Amino acid sequence: MGNADPSPEIEIERLRQALEAETCLRLETQRQLARANTEFEEFISLAAHNLREPLRDVAAFSQLLEESYAGRLDSDAAACLDRIRQGAASIQSVLAAVVDYWVTGAGGRRPSPTDMNAVLCQALLRADKQITGLGAVVTHDSLPRVYGDFEILAKALHHLIGNAIIFGGTPVPRVHISCKRVEPGWEISVQDNGPGIAPEFQDRIFGAFKRLHGREYPGDGLGLAFCKKAIEGLGGRISIESTLGSGSTFSFTLPAA
Repeated sequence: MGNADPSPEIEIERLRQALEAETCLRLETQRQLARANTEFEEFISLAAHNLREPLRDVAAFSQLLEESYAGRLDSDAAACLDRIRQGAASIQSVLAAVVDYWVTGAGGRRPSPTDMNAVLCQALLRADKQITGLGAVVTHDSLPRVYGDFEILAKALHHLIGNAIIFGGTPVPRVHISCKRVEPGWEISVQDNGPGIAPEFQDRIFGAFKRLHGREYPGDGLGLAFCKKAIEGLGGRISIESTLGSGSTFSFTLPAA
C-alpha cells in the first residue's frame, strides 16, 4: 500500500512554518534596506561636507588673488578668476541640492496637519531675493490645511515659485498660487505667465538634472525632481499643464488635514 496522505494538522503546520519563514525573510530584507539607506544618507552628507571645504578655499583664494592684484590683472585673468568663483559656487549649490534630494526620500518624517498659508509665507521669504531682483508679482489665494511636512513643503513650494519667476513672462513675471478641493484632499497650483513648455518635454522635466534651457538660466537641475520626490513621499502627486505661449501651471495634491 502507498503512503497515507498527510493529515490536515500536518499540512497546517507546514503552511504556518512557510508563512513564518516568508515573514522573517521580508522583515530582514526591510531591515537591510533601512540600514543601507541610513548608511548611504550618512555617506552623502559626509561626502558633501568634505567637498564643501576645498570649494570654499577655491572661492576664497580666488577672491584674495583678485583683491591682491587689483589693477595688475588683465581682463582675461580677471574673467578666469570670476569663472572659478562661479564654478565653485555652482558645485556647492549642486551638493546642497543632492543632499536635500536624497534626504527627502530617506524616510524618518511623518506627515502631520500642516497650514499651507504658513508654508507659503516661508517659501516667499526664501524667494524674496528673486522676487525683488526680477520685479515679479506674486499673488495667492488663502490656502488649506493638509497632511504634510512643513519644511519639505516649504522647499518644494519655493522651488516651484522660483521656477515660475525665472521662466516667467516679460517684462514682469507674474505668479499666482491657488487651490481647489479634489477628494480626498487638496490641489495646490502655481501658475506663471511664461512662454510655456512643449508637450514633448513635459514628461522629462521632473527628472534629475534634466534641463530644457541648458545653463543659460540659474539652477542646479534638481528642483523639480526634488518636488516630485517630496510630494509623492507625502502621498500626493505632481503634474504640469502648459501650452506654448500661454504659461505653465504646476499642481500637486495632498491629503486634507
